[in-house]
Amino acid sequence: MFAVIETGGKQYRVEKGDVLDVELLPVAVEPGGKLAFDRVLMVFGDGGTRVGNPVIPGARVEATLVDAVRSPKVRIVKHKRRKAYRRHGAHRQDLLRVRVESIVV
Repeated sequence: MFAVIETGGKQYRVEKGDVLDVELLPVAVEPGGKLAFDRVLMVFGDGGTRVGNPVIPGARVEATLVDAVRSPKVRIVKHKRRKAYRRHGAHRQDLLRVRVESIVV
């Protein structure tokens, strides 16, 4: 059984036991705490496929927070040729690493 969820403006295909990094959520949860993703767009399992319009009412994916992590550094370089214009920067996104515990339909 797998589900497609939406969080942080991105869609993820998840199964029970998956570990994934999602955008930082506005809820305050300690590592080991429980999270629930209620924007379930599709569920595929023994009972067939259910597709939401846009979400499936009552469906949710329950997960446990593993840790708060940061993505790899993305280097940003700007320059204009022959103009002595150079700018350097970098960005690291804050992420939450979660483990999917169950898919509730």
